[in-house]
Amino acid sequence: MHPLLRPSIPLLLLFLLLSGSAPPIYAFNITRILAQHPEFSTFNHYLSASHLAGEINRRKTVTILAVSNSAMADLLAKNLTLYTLKNVLALHVLVDYFGAKQLHQLTGGTTLTSTLFQATGSAPGTTGFVNITLHRAGRVSFSAADTSGHPPVSFVKSVKEIPYDLAVIQISAPLFSPEAEAPTAAPTDVNITSLMAKKGCKTFADLLDSTGDAAAAFAANVGSGLTAFCPIDQAMEAFLPRFKNLTADEKLSMLLYHAVPIYYSIQLLKSNNGVISTLATDGRSKNYNFTVQNDGEVVTLRTKVTTAKITGTLIDEDPLAVYTIDAVLEPRELFKPVKAPAPAPETVADSPKAGNNKKHKHAPAPVAPAADEPAASPNDNPADQKVADDDSSAAGGRDYAGAGKWITWPAAAAAAAMVAALVLAY
Repeated sequence: MHPLLRPSIPLLLLFLLLSGSAPPIYAFNITRILAQHPEFSTFNHYLSASHLAGEINRRKTVTILAVSNSAMADLLAKNLTLYTLKNVLALHVLVDYFGAKQLHQLTGGTTLTSTLFQATGSAPGTTGFVNITLHRAGRVSFSAADTSGHPPVSFVKSVKEIPYDLAVIQISAPLFSPEAEAPTAAPTDVNITSLMAKKGCKTFADLLDSTGDAAAAFAANVGSGLTAFCPIDQAMEAFLPRFKNLTADEKLSMLLYHAVPIYYSIQLLKSNNGVISTLATDGRSKNYNFTVQNDGEVVTLRTKVTTAKITGTLIDEDPLAVYTIDAVLEPRELFKPVKAPAPAPETVADSPKAGNNKKHKHAPAPVAPAADEPAASPNDNPADQKVADDDSSAAGGRDYAGAGKWITWPAAAAAAAMVAALVLAY
């Protein structure tokens, strides 16, 4: 290649990094991997039909217990609904890495591992766990924690391994679990307010039922996708006096502000940051937005007034997700942000009159601050920080680019610096 053309490659990479237009890149695609093995086509089809494939692809570490077409035929003969079948298949997704080598070197000969069924919150107790046992002569078996005496299934072979990220292994038959096979209602048939009332959000549920068409608006959006955030009773009780002072329209907006017209699984919320619209945004001149931020397994929702943390999952079944939160989401359209506290009163030592103390014949010479002593920052107190009017500023240095994309500018800047180094190298 001509030397003058060399910089074009890093410059193109720099453009792509800064454009923010590239879609999220996953470490693997389970649908494509299984498509290369026709003997698992039925299993692969139902991973996609139940939307589990997307959940699997978003995982950093996962093991798939795949079953052949003939084994799937036995499972399908039970005539389970798609939502019940999703629970059964989720039991076949281990949220840890178990390649063939790891299976045959189990410490102590056995281990208990969690599954995607357990992670969704649909499995009570430890029924969403799977036992893995290494027997003599190297045979490995799997069984659900609530197998009820049903014989375990056996490891057959390794299908695909990406060390410590993805393992796809074949097992001899589907795992049996009475809890996973229990009838599961379709999300569109779920009574949202009844579910909330039974799971610690009765006050909020009662307000949905008694305020205009709030409950109807929630239910009407389930078919196309809905994510609701339900403040626990303790948080609502403290907020009720303020809620009662709102007008009828404001009360409705306040409740609709706690739902998003898109289905967000808990894993998607844990992997994205940014500003999102709510049901209160539709058809209204004001934004009624809030910001999703995550720190590992902790997901927080930030308005310009309050911050709430997701504390539990009531349901997470596409197209419906309902989560409990520990505080009420207060939109800035209805409530004013908390003002910064007044500055601390001036001390005697800081007063200009301090040098006139009669105990000293001469005012002491000013002492320069130590070189290693940091100066006080006006931003040391979070309450003193100015809240920008643009909702995108609340994303913690990230700008919303639409279609579920967020650009992390500090990361982009670091990447740009690396590319710049490459350009100089050329």
